[in-house]
Amino acid sequence: MWSTSTWQHLRLPFSFFLLPVFLFALSVSPQIDVWKALLAFISLHLFIYPASNGFNSYYDKDEKSIGGVEKPLPVSGELLSASLIFDLIGLNIAFLADWKLALALFIYGLASKAYSHPAVRLKKYPIISLLTIAFFQGAFTFLATYQVVNQFAIEQLMEKTVLLPAFLSSLMLFGSYPMTQVYQHEEDSKRGDKTMSLLLGIRGTFIYTISIFCLATAGFVYFYYTYFSTLSAIAFLIALSPVLLFFFSWFLKVLKNEREANFKNTMRLNMISAVCLNVFYIIFYFCV
Repeated sequence: MWSTSTWQHLRLPFSFFLLPVFLFALSVSPQIDVWKALLAFISLHLFIYPASNGFNSYYDKDEKSIGGVEKPLPVSGELLSASLIFDLIGLNIAFLADWKLALALFIYGLASKAYSHPAVRLKKYPIISLLTIAFFQGAFTFLATYQVVNQFAIEQLMEKTVLLPAFLSSLMLFGSYPMTQVYQHEEDSKRGDKTMSLLLGIRGTFIYTISIFCLATAGFVYFYYTYFSTLSAIAFLIALSPVLLFFFSWFLKVLKNEREANFKNTMRLNMISAVCLNVFYIIFYFCV
């Protein structure tokens, strides 16, 4: 029905990199409704996220590498309608789970569109855009997932045991998101976008990311140690160790040659991070 270009720019496989927040919410949930969790997963990862990708690509019209796609095809006019159709399908599936989830994902979609639409284009403002991404892909998604799979009242989401992991989800993204922009400086500059990575510079992005990442890791360790066990906190650190090893080895290469801050290495970091976190959260859920 749609062209190869349209399917490429929807970037369905990229949802795997965004899965950790969803699995984190499930892993610390006391009473998961499996059916609602499945509907939430399908809605968010198979439709809402791809819709956001397509909408963003339609207005960016990137000619060089973007997240998950090394050589993007030229954007076709049908991409915008395809992304809106995906949005509509995702919202309807979310509504089958809970109207509150559908409302949350509708709000998420508005924020996502504001990020890239030329009328607002939050992407031009480094701090505002970073805060928007970190909040909506982090805490907001965590809380929306936690609410629907546990069928909790909204006021129950205000408890410290829920707000702390939600905050940590955003803090992790607040640190890692600029890293996903480190190879796009030329494209972003050409469009007049001022991303956080562009503001920090290549080396500054690495220093910033590791600083926030260490803070977020300390927060996760505190969370697992306080509400679960010492073993859980240690297991989390072990799960993250491959990410740290790759990051520091990559940073050393970048210090010698900034061309190493490229698409392939960024995607390697994303993949290692997503695999380590996703596997940890799944094991944690079944073992604790």
